[in-house]
Amino acid sequence: MIKISHTYSLIFFFLITLLSFGQNNNTQQKSDEAFFTVRGSVYLKDTREPIDNVSIQVNDGRYTRTDIFGKFVVKARVGDELTVMHDDFDTVRYTILSDERITILVEDQDRSPYRSGRADDDVRRFNQMIDSADAYLKKDAAKSIKFVGDALNYNVSLIQSAEAHELLGDVYVYWKQYDLAISAYKVSLQNFATSSTKLKLAEAYTQNEDYQKSIDTYKSLNEKDLSNYQKTVLYEGLGNAYLKLKNTQQAITAYEKGLELAKQHLIAPKITDLNSKIAEAYNVKGEVEKAKGFYSNSLKLAKKENKKRAVEEQVKVAEFNNLNQEYESEIELRKGVIQTLDDIEKDSVLPNESPLTPQKQNYKLGNAYLLNNDLENAIPSFKRSIEEADKKEDLDVKKDATRKLSEALIDAGNAEEGLKWLNEYKNTVDELYAKKVQEISQAARFSRNIAEQQNRITSLESDRALSKSKYDLTQERNKRQQLIIYSLIGGLVLLLVTGFFMYKYIKQQRLANNLLALKSLRSQMNPHFIFNALNSVNSFIATNDERTANKYLSDFSQLMRSVLENSEEDFIPLKKEIELLQLYTKLEHFRFQDKFEYSINVDETINVEEFEIPPMLLQPYIENAVWHGLRYKNEKGHLKIAIQPKSQDEITITIADDGIGRTRSKQMKTENQKKQNSKGMNNIKKRVAILNEMYKDKVDVMIDDFQASEDTGTKVIVTIKKD
Repeated sequence: MIKISHTYSLIFFFLITLLSFGQNNNTQQKSDEAFFTVRGSVYLKDTREPIDNVSIQVNDGRYTRTDIFGKFVVKARVGDELTVMHDDFDTVRYTILSDERITILVEDQDRSPYRSGRADDDVRRFNQMIDSADAYLKKDAAKSIKFVGDALNYNVSLIQSAEAHELLGDVYVYWKQYDLAISAYKVSLQNFATSSTKLKLAEAYTQNEDYQKSIDTYKSLNEKDLSNYQKTVLYEGLGNAYLKLKNTQQAITAYEKGLELAKQHLIAPKITDLNSKIAEAYNVKGEVEKAKGFYSNSLKLAKKENKKRAVEEQVKVAEFNNLNQEYESEIELRKGVIQTLDDIEKDSVLPNESPLTPQKQNYKLGNAYLLNNDLENAIPSFKRSIEEADKKEDLDVKKDATRKLSEALIDAGNAEEGLKWLNEYKNTVDELYAKKVQEISQAARFSRNIAEQQNRITSLESDRALSKSKYDLTQERNKRQQLIIYSLIGGLVLLLVTGFFMYKYIKQQRLANNLLALKSLRSQMNPHFIFNALNSVNSFIATNDERTANKYLSDFSQLMRSVLENSEEDFIPLKKEIELLQLYTKLEHFRFQDKFEYSINVDETINVEEFEIPPMLLQPYIENAVWHGLRYKNEKGHLKIAIQPKSQDEITITIADDGIGRTRSKQMKTENQKKQNSKGMNNIKKRVAILNEMYKDKVDVMIDDFQASEDTGTKVIVTIKKD
């Protein structure tokens, strides 16, 4: 039996261990999820220069680095410790207190000029101005706003402008200028939208009593972009707006969603706040018992946080008890609050506006005693309130406390002292009136200072917007100009391409026309040549010289074959042309043996294979020399054909005769002969002109007389250039 019990004990212990381990794991998992986004900056303490590449490590192992502006973003929880490390300064540790922006200042340790070659003075000065604005946020609104304006005066990026306007919105919220805060947050979101700024805008709408706009702004947020902490803030803000609109059930629903998230992710401060908010909503709805339950929860939770938070919640519950005429409970809570206030005031200063001040709590306690018909305890409480109010120079509380004390004393039967405090009440009212007049003047001056600084910022933003507009306009104009230029260039290129193709087309057409013209000219010359040759054969046959006619016809057929072979070519080798000339001249001499002798001389230095010449170019000049010069000479004449070098790339072909000359030849011709000769020479000129156009002045022809005397003869000089 003992063994069995022992076995059960072991099993029971094992199960408890497993359950405990599972609960610890669940707790750890939930704890790991209780994060919000922390935005911070790391600067040098003396110069406020941003430091990049700084290692930021959270105690749970999360890690990030600063960018070139010294900024970093990391997920963390309240109470987490950041370890800030860099080779150029000693390690710094910073404890997270809230989700507000943090600034970490480090000491320079013999550091060389910071960010040499990369430091941007505007960035450094911007950060200095932003930090100064942040430092004065709760001290001097005008100074803080001025520093924001100074920061915006530098050449800032859109992200920096958004940061500056977000801080400006924070300043306005603290100083209860909610309409200006809304404008600042809107500008920030226009420059660079962040979820945190949008949450602030929604809260500012609530504070400015634009409850529906606040709700719309909260609903426009995408929960996927929010941290768990921000989601909780979202639902809390929605609940606040609904509650202000008296939509208590919607407010409770929103609060409950926020409370569920806060519990799920162990966001302790929000668990307390949301229990308190739900209690407030149920109280407004008239469900007092439910409100009591949630206030009981909030009181217990607040005590686990810190003394100040516990006292704040006690004050809220005391007010709840007062509204529900539960004065005994209220008195107990307020007595506890007053006992704790001394400890709180040792650690922090409570401004007169705070509901936690001793003068207010003693007054509220005295009022609770009074409502509970306990004049004996009410009178000392009012006196302590007046005493504390005198110390803190809180005339508002003193006024109410002296009036209530006077009433309590009179009700207690002490009319003399009651009248004395009634006079004190009148004096306090007069003093308070004078103070209010002074405060109104100060408020007007405060509003003017803020307006001046805001006008400056508005002017800066207007100038920036104008500059941006001008820049955009210039860019647009430049784009249009570039488009026009590119269009013109494109049009010009298209025109050039079109012109080029038109030029090629015209050139091809001209070439085709020239080739056609050459062919036509050659076709006109060949029949003329053949006609003259056949006349010679006919004359031989007419004289019954059959043998000579046959021999002539044989040479002629050989010449014709060569002419026809070359008739389609623009140029043939000089060697072939010389062979044609020899054959043709031989035929002409065969016919007019009694009229002339001829010689063809080719300079030995000329390589006749390298030079080219248009086929049958020289034949018409030889024909003219024989038929119109030498044939009419009384004695036997001479025809000389000489081919000589003119330069390395040029040769000259000279056809010279000592016939009757061009002048006498013209006089002796019939009208028909003149017409035929003129037509033949014109064809040669046209042919040479076309060839020169096609082949860049390759051929040059010059005709001249030897001298001005009778029977001087004619000389034709043809110049041929090498390719």
